[in-house]
Amino acid sequence: MSDDCVFCSIVDGDIPARTVHETDDVLAFLDANPLARGHTLVIPKAHARHVGDLEDDLASALFAAVAELTPRVQSAVDADGANVGINDGEAAGQEVPHVHVHVIPRFDGDGGAPLHAVGGERPDLSDDELDAVADAIAE
Repeated sequence: MSDDCVFCSIVDGDIPARTVHETDDVLAFLDANPLARGHTLVIPKAHARHVGDLEDDLASALFAAVAELTPRVQSAVDADGANVGINDGEAAGQEVPHVHVHVIPRFDGDGGAPLHAVGGERPDLSDDELDAVADAIAE
């Protein structure tokens, strides 16, 4: 746990939340500043700042909860779909430095955008650049 983390304070019960799911490892609650009705955050109870900081078993528990909750959230608010995403790091828009997965219900005609819209302008990469990036990731 981190003493200055709002999500750790929620896990500890020091800050109230509208909890919708809880296991030994994972907590899910409605976002206090939702982007849509039913916007849910799914977090590991153990503090981890970035996705890469998660232990394998905790990552599995987190994404198992996301897989279980996404259709439940959609059903609860009669959504037509959902965006599921993670902002990992400040440059990606992460506001709370504790891994959290957003489950954002989507409705036909709601004016929202797909996840592709968060990337800004698409880079024009050559085959050599794509190969270099692929090799660096695979190493």
